[in-house]
Amino acid sequence: MSLTALLFPGQGSQFPGMGKNLYEKFPDIQSYFDTAKKILGFNIKDIMFEGSPDDLKSTKVTQPAIFLHSIIVFDKLIKLPYKAVAGHSLGEFSALVASHTIRFEDGLNLVYQRAMAMQDACDFQQSAMAAVLMLDAEKVMAVCDDIKNQHGEIVVPANYNSPSQIVISGSIKGIQLAETKMKEAGARRVLKLNVNGAFHSPFMQLAYTELEEAIKNTHFKEPRVPIYQNVNAKPITNPDTLKLNLLNQIIAPVLWTQTIQNMFLDGISHFVEVGPGKVLEGLGHKIEPLGNYHHTTDLTEILINF
Repeated sequence: MSLTALLFPGQGSQFPGMGKNLYEKFPDIQSYFDTAKKILGFNIKDIMFEGSPDDLKSTKVTQPAIFLHSIIVFDKLIKLPYKAVAGHSLGEFSALVASHTIRFEDGLNLVYQRAMAMQDACDFQQSAMAAVLMLDAEKVMAVCDDIKNQHGEIVVPANYNSPSQIVISGSIKGIQLAETKMKEAGARRVLKLNVNGAFHSPFMQLAYTELEEAIKNTHFKEPRVPIYQNVNAKPITNPDTLKLNLLNQIIAPVLWTQTIQNMFLDGISHFVEVGPGKVLEGLGHKIEPLGNYHHTTDLTEILINF
């Protein structure tokens, strides 16, 4: 029998009106929004339901909104058995809640503190990100090393999203150099991302420092199912290791390609994306074409087929 894993999306999957249809179908989820208002100090429901794309781009809104949406979907729609979880960047916090490692309240608190810490790091030092398309990982790394050795600028892989898409983080000048040098190395395109910082890189060291105490003081239980974590793409169940890897995720690359590949090797062939958007479903088809990928909007079909 094929095993199933739940996948939770990260930043970039938000959209105007997110969660409104869930609220109309399940009015009792108001308690989630009430808790969120207490923790965040503002009414995020109004922004999620009625806010503009620009409103949702604000760091202090984006990350809690995606987390909140994902956990509500998990609570209300996931009834099928699952043997593992994973989350892309921010989504790892949702995965921790879904595996019963941390409470919803603690997860939301950490997500909010993470968002603020990352914004502080962005404000402290200017940096940028870009997506490199159709260039293999070895060549991407070689170009990054060349930029550091030849120009003294830091550029590093930040997200191994799929074999055909690797996101890089670096200094402003470093990313500008990378746009040219990656194309010279054979990249089909290099797209500068509309973000104000170099996430999952050494430029987030300030965020690491600010978040360290919060993660350390949060109670982690042993998860009911393994969590494939971003920093090593391996299934983890030890609470102390989960904490350490969650913190290191701030400054280390997201090994998403390797995560899906390792899950597939471990016998997991059904993947259900839980939360807003269908980004992970799309990446999955590029990583392991033989896998079965679904989204919670297709849950009726999933329940019939499983």
